Amino acid sequence: MSEEPVVVALEGVSKSYDGGATFAIRDVTLAVRRGEFVALVGASGSGKTTTLKTINRLIDADVGSVAVAGEPVDTLPAHVLRRRIGYVFQGIGLFPHFTVTENIAVTPRLLGWPRPRIDARVRELLDLVQLPQSMAERFPSELSGGQRQRVGVARALAAEPAIMLMDEPFGALDPITRDALAAEYRRLHERMGLTTLMVTHDVLEALVLADRIVVMRAGEIAAQGSPRELLTHAGDAGVAELMDMPRRHAERLNGLLRDAAGTHG
Repeated sequence: MSEEPVVVALEGVSKSYDGGATFAIRDVTLAVRRGEFVALVGASGSGKTTTLKTINRLIDADVGSVAVAGEPVDTLPAHVLRRRIGYVFQGIGLFPHFTVTENIAVTPRLLGWPRPRIDARVRELLDLVQLPQSMAERFPSELSGGQRQRVGVARALAAEPAIMLMDEPFGALDPITRDALAAEYRRLHERMGLTTLMVTHDVLEALVLADRIVVMRAGEIAAQGSPRELLTHAGDAGVAELMDMPRRHAERLNGLLRDAAGTHG
């Protein structure tokens, strides 16, 4: 079986501030194939979000090249590029005075879609993100945090992008809602044949959701591989410690469960 084509490619990408004194990212090279789910993990300030934002030109790289579907991103006007790429982030950024329908319809309307096509797409997306059609005319203030995040995902998918960028998309949600929505997004990713790059600080979330994990440290890629590869052959000690975190948490939890069982035995 032939490999899928590369649809997002970063080659030697660097971004610095303070006249080159401080690097947010340095010499990042990354290729993402069609249909992959890639998670970027690492400590705060490791360069995850900066890397993600160079793909849709929310940040322009100083050095190196970024290409989407084989086309250098700097050859397109930024707004045209962004309409081709879905983007979901923790703050959601819904327009407070727009209804759910109006929020989801923003990009299709800018693209000049006819009203019947927009209405049909909104109905389809509400079903996809498991929101009742009755919510279509509600405002963001009338929704829970999880519902608003679902609308954010629907809005990102509205113009039928093949690529989704997600920056801590579930981080502000309670654990139960976060787990459910993350699992539902993974199903959407597979069902719609999306290519997804997700920034997360949660290693367990990356292990459970992603096909490939990219570990960033001090603005550089420290390691990358499938969850199984990084769990068994992490490379250096820092990456190994990061990958070992879920196991340590599981051991502590098992200890607590044993203690609780003994108390009630």
